[in-house]
Amino acid sequence: MNTAAPTFSAVEDQPLSLEERRPTGPRELLIEHPRILVGLALLLLLVLLAVLAPLIAPHDPIAVDADHARLPPGPGHLFGTDELGRDVFSRVLWGGRISLPVAFVAVGVGLTVGGLTGLVAAYRGGATDLLLMRLIDGILAFPALILAIALVAALGPSLRNAMIAIGVVQIPVYARLTRAQVLQIKSLDFVTAARALGASPARIIGRHMLPNLLNPLIVQVSLSAAAAMLAEATLSFLGLSAPPPTPDWGFMINSGQSFLINGDWWMTLGPGLAICLAVFGFNWLGDALRDALDPRLRT
Repeated sequence: MNTAAPTFSAVEDQPLSLEERRPTGPRELLIEHPRILVGLALLLLLVLLAVLAPLIAPHDPIAVDADHARLPPGPGHLFGTDELGRDVFSRVLWGGRISLPVAFVAVGVGLTVGGLTGLVAAYRGGATDLLLMRLIDGILAFPALILAIALVAALGPSLRNAMIAIGVVQIPVYARLTRAQVLQIKSLDFVTAARALGASPARIIGRHMLPNLLNPLIVQVSLSAAAAMLAEATLSFLGLSAPPPTPDWGFMINSGQSFLINGDWWMTLGPGLAICLAVFGFNWLGDALRDALDPRLRT
C-alpha cells in the first residue's frame, strides 16, 4: 500500500487541490514569478563580486597611501579613498567576503539548532515541549541586537564570535516556526494513518513532516539572511566583528561617518550601498518565494 503523504496547506486540515500540489520545476517557478529571478540575480552578482575580489579589485584593500588620502571618486578610485588613502571600491569588494558569509553561517546555525529544537518539542510534547520552549522564551526575553552585542562582548570581538551570536539570536525564530508547523501537521489524517500503520517516528518525520516544512522554512531563511546582514553590520559598526584593517562594510561606515562633517561623503557611500543591495536582495527574494510557495496566495 502506498502511504506517501500528500502535501497539505500550512494552516488548513485539507489537502491541496491537484493544481496546487502539482510539481513545479525551477524553470516554471521562475517564469511564473520573475521577481525570484531578480532577487537571485542581485544576490549572485554580489556573491560573484566577492568571490572574484582578488582578481577585479584595482588596489590592495589594506595598503596605506597617505599621499592619496580622502580623494573624491574619480577615474583612479571609483569610490574615492578613505582617511588612510585606501581605495574604498577595493575595500567594498573585499568586504563582501566578510559580510556575506556571516548571513549564511548565522542562518545555518539558527536553522539547524532552532529547527531541531522546534521539531523535537512539537513531536514529543509534554515535559520536553515545556522545557525546550521555556529555553526559547528565555532567549526571546532579551532584545535580539542587545543579546548579540552581549554575547560578542562576552566571547570576545571577532568574526567567528559575531557569527555565533547572530546565529543564537536566530534560533527562536526557527524553533517557534517549526514547532507551530509540526503541531499542525502531526494532527492531520495522513500522519495519524501512518502512525496507525506502524511507521517509525523517523519515517513519519522524514517522509511526512519535512516535505511540508520546507516551504515556510525556505521563505524564512531568505528573510532571516537580511536580518543577519544588518546585525553583522551593526556589530562591525560597533567594532565587535572582524578587527581592523580587515575590510568590513559596517566598520567602513563607522570609520567614514566621522568625516561626513567635512563633506567626505564617499567613504560611507560604497559600504552603505553594498549593505542596502544585499538586504534588498534577500528581502525581495523572500517575498517572491513566499508568494510562489504559499498556496493561500496562489490565484
